[in-house]
Amino acid sequence: MKRKNAFLKGIDMLFVVLALLLSVSSVTSAQTPTPTPTSAISATPSPTPNNSSSTPTPTPDKSKELSEINDRIQELQGKLSDLQGEEKTLSSQISVMNNQIQLTEYRIDSTRHEIDELNEDITITTEKVSKLETSLEDVVSLLIKRAVASYETRPSEPLQVLLSSESFSDFIKRINYLYYVQDSDKKLLVETQQAKMDYQNQQSIFEAKKQKVEALRVQLEEYTTQLDADKAEKEELLEITQNDERRYQSLLASARAERNAIEGVVSSIQLVDGSPISKGQVIAVVGNSGAPHCSSGPHLHFEVRKDSSIVDPNNYLRSGINFEYAENYDTNVYGSIYPSGSWDWPLSEKIRINQGYGSHSFASWRYPSGIHTGIDMTSLSSLLITSPADGTVYKGSTSCSGATMNYVAVDHGGGIVSWYWHVK
Repeated sequence: MKRKNAFLKGIDMLFVVLALLLSVSSVTSAQTPTPTPTSAISATPSPTPNNSSSTPTPTPDKSKELSEINDRIQELQGKLSDLQGEEKTLSSQISVMNNQIQLTEYRIDSTRHEIDELNEDITITTEKVSKLETSLEDVVSLLIKRAVASYETRPSEPLQVLLSSESFSDFIKRINYLYYVQDSDKKLLVETQQAKMDYQNQQSIFEAKKQKVEALRVQLEEYTTQLDADKAEKEELLEITQNDERRYQSLLASARAERNAIEGVVSSIQLVDGSPISKGQVIAVVGNSGAPHCSSGPHLHFEVRKDSSIVDPNNYLRSGINFEYAENYDTNVYGSIYPSGSWDWPLSEKIRINQGYGSHSFASWRYPSGIHTGIDMTSLSSLLITSPADGTVYKGSTSCSGATMNYVAVDHGGGIVSWYWHVK
């Protein structure tokens, strides 16, 4: 790139010099009787025609194939929208997943086609740039020779034009001849300037296409990752439900019951008569309250709310904690952990993550909102739950599918409340 910039700067300087030489030569052309030497005014190669700024056009077959893929993508997007609006059954959920997998595969194909076409365009553009560069170098070199020859052969006295002519008609011929040469040189200079602009334009096209290819490659990696996640989500669903509709509906009912119980408490509870608590004090013990329908085993479901609205707990918990994901845990399916706050974690290290926060694949089919509202975790060293920051602690319980589900809430002020569910 530096070499290209230096090349263009060199051409700009040459144009300044040429313009000065030709302007001097044009002033004295009417006084110059001696023709420019033949070698200096011989036929000059023309710069590349002014059509080099056009963008290469993909072949009809490739364009048609890419268009068909994009049509399938639009068709699948519409189909997915219809399927997601249907009542949730195991078969409808599998259909959604199958269509999502196919949609991602088509997006990968479309992106690969775009990359291939752009690479072909880059090859053509590179050839154009190379030819333009060679043409500019040749033409500028010849222009310099002609301008210098015209400058060196001009007479010092106007009278010599007339005295050196054999006749008046000879004088007129010489003057007209020199006018023609000067006019040709000026036209060639303008054409060369245009060729330089075409060269710069092709360089811009080349750089733009390179950047687009890099962006598409990043997108391709994202689609490939998404495809892996889509397939893993389907396998997980089939494994958990054992491809049984009743089991699937039971899991959905349990998730809905747990979510309704939690939202019922959060929306109706009045946090009064609490006790002051300091950071690090024990507030509860990990349990399995709410089982069998609202809890599948001992764990802590940890949530953070601000003004009663769900917020990402990763933004409050500190990084650097020693944790691991549960066995066979796929971050694409169950959500990744990315703590970036200042609070201590409510459990002692080492912590095991059973499910992350957000709209990951597992949450998309199991929870009514498609979002897991907290982080499910256990500790490998202790069952004690401690307050991550100073506040006021509140304890209570609620009914969940006929079972009692216990909770603890800590009001940290400023509308921020941390919640602890399924405790003993």
